[in-house]
Amino acid sequence: MQDPDQKTIGKVYLVGAGPGDPGLLTVKGKTLLECADVVVYDALVSTEILAMISPYAEQIDAGKRMGRHSLLQNETTELLIAKAKEQAIVVRLKGGDPFIFGRGGEEMEDLIAAGIPVEVVPGVTSGIAAPAYAGIPLTHRNHSSSVIFVTGHEMAGKYRPGVNWGAIAQSAETIVVYMGVHNLDRITHELIAAGLASDTPIALVRWGTTPKQQELIATLATVVDRVELAKFSAPSIAVIGNVVKLHDTLGSLYAPK
Repeated sequence: MQDPDQKTIGKVYLVGAGPGDPGLLTVKGKTLLECADVVVYDALVSTEILAMISPYAEQIDAGKRMGRHSLLQNETTELLIAKAKEQAIVVRLKGGDPFIFGRGGEEMEDLIAAGIPVEVVPGVTSGIAAPAYAGIPLTHRNHSSSVIFVTGHEMAGKYRPGVNWGAIAQSAETIVVYMGVHNLDRITHELIAAGLASDTPIALVRWGTTPKQQELIATLATVVDRVELAKFSAPSIAVIGNVVKLHDTLGSLYAPK
């Protein structure tokens, strides 16, 4: 017989909300939103996806944006632990995919250490979806047989001092940079210094897969000035490589409606 004073431990689901288009949310993710007791969501989760949450669920904004934090990372984890001790189904709703630059691995480690059951529900990551909606295939038999994903916004005190952009430049034919707009000057300088041609095409896709999607096409040599002139800002994905040349042909066909 269960001790009446013993609290029932619920389960936390780390759910990827996808890049913004509600049609790209997985069926499993949607089902969990409809039956959740608590949903702790990030800043970039679209309003259309938030509208799928059960009207009976508690909704908590834990969103993080450049220079602005609703909750610190440790506070978010502590909140998930506390809610799991009160409710059966706790959804941690994260933009894109929880394990692709989403800190999902960190949160899962902390939940396991606290004895909280946890499950990850993958989502469509913006590094794949945003270029696709811009008509830029990350691989193509005539242009690229390899792709690498890298963050352009690095955390101080992390496991290594920084991204080796020189190695990145020689590692793949297509480079996808998350959260890199604020560091584009340094990134492009280091890629060119490592041997990439200054006329290598680069695409920036802002608010990818949503009706607000915007694209900026340039070269490594011109992109910083173009971004400043257009006041192009985050949240953006950068794609570097010859696959960007396909944007002119395919872009109009894949624009979000």
